[in-house]
Amino acid sequence: MRINLSLLLFVSVLHSDSSVAAILTATNTQQLQHHLLTHKPTDTLMIKAGIYSGHFSITAPIHIKGELGSVIDANGKGVALTVAASNVTIEGLTINNWGDDLYELDAAILITEDNSHINILHNTLSGTGFGIRADDSDHLTIKNNMITGNKGIHILDRGDGIHLNHVRHARVLSNEISAVRDGVYIESGDHSLVSNNRFSNLQYAIHYMYSQHDEAFANVANNVYGGYAIMSSKFVYLHDNKVNNAQEFGVLLNITNGARVESNHISHIHNPLSQPTLGDEGKGLYVYGARDNNIKDNVFSECDIGISMAMGGEKNRVYGNDFIDNFVQVKYVGDELLQWSHQGQGNYWSSYVGWDTNGDGAGESHYQPNDALDKLFWLYPEAKFLLNSPVIALLRWIDSQLAIVAPTGIIDDYPAMNPLSKHKSN
Repeated sequence: MRINLSLLLFVSVLHSDSSVAAILTATNTQQLQHHLLTHKPTDTLMIKAGIYSGHFSITAPIHIKGELGSVIDANGKGVALTVAASNVTIEGLTINNWGDDLYELDAAILITEDNSHINILHNTLSGTGFGIRADDSDHLTIKNNMITGNKGIHILDRGDGIHLNHVRHARVLSNEISAVRDGVYIESGDHSLVSNNRFSNLQYAIHYMYSQHDEAFANVANNVYGGYAIMSSKFVYLHDNKVNNAQEFGVLLNITNGARVESNHISHIHNPLSQPTLGDEGKGLYVYGARDNNIKDNVFSECDIGISMAMGGEKNRVYGNDFIDNFVQVKYVGDELLQWSHQGQGNYWSSYVGWDTNGDGAGESHYQPNDALDKLFWLYPEAKFLLNSPVIALLRWIDSQLAIVAPTGIIDDYPAMNPLSKHKSN
């Protein structure tokens, strides 16, 4: 049978045209809704400057690019932009005024379950609920966004800036997040990377729950309740981050194992409303029931307490850190004697007075940041009015002259004579 060559060419051209990526343009809400319903998976949708009111959904792969001045306004309710597809990129949009119902998952951008390879880039989000929320997804990249919450409501009523639940292989990079609940909240995920973000005026900068094999570095948090909270998680690598002017803690290790907390700079952790009987002083590092973690090369400076340890947090390795001008360098009320040095390297203590006679950089005498009297005052804070009495001063002097190692507490056999960290305190 003879096949008509011109017919074959016509069919071939039709097939080729159907697969060519098109550049679509939206200039009003109706056009935007239409293109989101009819676009092909290879298309790019350009959103021109203007206000697009309502709620929008993406149900197939697409690349959305917002022109400067393109604004989606959700009219104070619901989700502004729902992503229900894989292979989606959203960039350059301003999204405002979405809903505030956290139970209904109101968000600027909501990524639904079982989607992957989604990029959210260079967007400006301002509203009360979640900034970006994703559930049960894979391979997300959230980069160079500015996310601002609602300062006018209680911090716990706000949504998180970025909320990732059961998300694997997320990359959260170079975002600026403020006035939300938690900056980045990661629950039951794994292999996330959070780096080079800036956090301010929120609860916790990064908050891990039931997560594992995550990494966070080069993040900066200022004026927050807490810096980096690692709770019920495993194998988190937290390094080269900064926290300044926090109220509760710089880093929290709560029932967490296998974490590496290294080369972080934590300063000015102070709770102006603290009550000694409640134990709510600002803590550079708070270790609560966390074991088998490596804590080294950090700076803890000018905090209410440098490191506070409680409830079975003894089995950790602590060395190479700088403790500089903390009101209390260490608080530990347990019943074990803990050695805070490793293979001949201890920590630097600004409160240590000693001599290095052999030039190895470590003092010749061990250092105990606390004595039995400190522990007594922690256990019975109502007796603190005696702290500066002549009797207590005499007892401390006698204890120092005897130089007897207490049977419990922290001891550093190799206290450094000079700061060890590459960071400089500020």
